[in-house]
Amino acid sequence: MTLFKDLKAAIGPEWQAYTEHEFVQKLSEGTLPLPVFQDYLVQDYLFLVQFARANALAAYKSRSLADITDASGALRAILHETELHRRLTARWGIPEDELDAAPEKQATVAYTRYVLDTGMSGDLLDLHVALSPCTIGYGEIGVALDSGRRAREDHPYAEWIAEYAGDEFQGAATAAIERLDALTGGEVTPQRFDALVRVFRAATRLEADFWQQALDSFN
Repeated sequence: MTLFKDLKAAIGPEWQAYTEHEFVQKLSEGTLPLPVFQDYLVQDYLFLVQFARANALAAYKSRSLADITDASGALRAILHETELHRRLTARWGIPEDELDAAPEKQATVAYTRYVLDTGMSGDLLDLHVALSPCTIGYGEIGVALDSGRRAREDHPYAEWIAEYAGDEFQGAATAAIERLDALTGGEVTPQRFDALVRVFRAATRLEADFWQQALDSFN
């Protein structure tokens, strides 16, 4: 077992509520209304800007060159991810300066600032646990949705799914799982594990709230 699997097991159905959220199900089916997806993608771009800051913070909080290198790799993966967002929003006629100037919605602020605050107040492991529902969870979601994408030639969200099911993002997700285990030093006390579960649960709930935010915008 990895620390990530232990954390998932500890929060049980809350992980499923995130990875199998109504937003994700409709995305998989290709029935998610385009305005909902567009609203989500703009907010996710703003979200990734803050996550880039969080990975820069991870480099700052690192004590070894190996950890700094890991943080640098994670930051590069996020910057690559933003290219997808800029590419899709440009097709919708949203110029990059307008994308950068879009206001952050409540769930966007709540999640990203929670991660940054966790990183500032805790150690490197706390920060990476707070990042993991996004970093690793999107990889899990991408794999789950990929079969549906392949089965439908005209899937409207094929490009988005392919990004997260692709080798580059899957490699980043695997690296994030391994990073968590490396940061534990092979041992986590029960008290420390309970504290990490609290961080992981909060971040997972905030991920689900982020999906819901997009759905609520058009209900």
